[in-house]
Amino acid sequence: MDENQLKNRTKAFAKNIIRLCRKLPNNMEGRLIGNQIFRSGTSIAANYRAACRAKSTADFVSKLAIVEEEADETLFWLEILSEMEVIDKSHIESLMKENNEIIAIIVASIKTSRQKKLNPKS
Repeated sequence: MDENQLKNRTKAFAKNIIRLCRKLPNNMEGRLIGNQIFRSGTSIAANYRAACRAKSTADFVSKLAIVEEEADETLFWLEILSEMEVIDKSHIESLMKENNEIIAIIVASIKTSRQKKLNPKS
């Protein structure tokens, strides 16, 4: 997957998180979880874009680590929404699947970048 494809994919994920937040109940738990997942879920795309502008491999890996953290936090909030039955699971399942795929891509990119840094000729 190239850089632009992942930019588009993380942006689409952010928009889907925003749509999910619109469906959350207007009560204390809905607002609290909504604020958290809105922040972390949209941060994935914003931080990935920042990673694409990294000035070095170390900077790129560092910024991707932030993307990984935000994606993991988003997954946590999706799990809470699901387990606490705050919203119907059918609204969450595809987001959880996409979130897991994004995490896998980011982790693989971090590993590849670290390997290239250690073995620049390979």
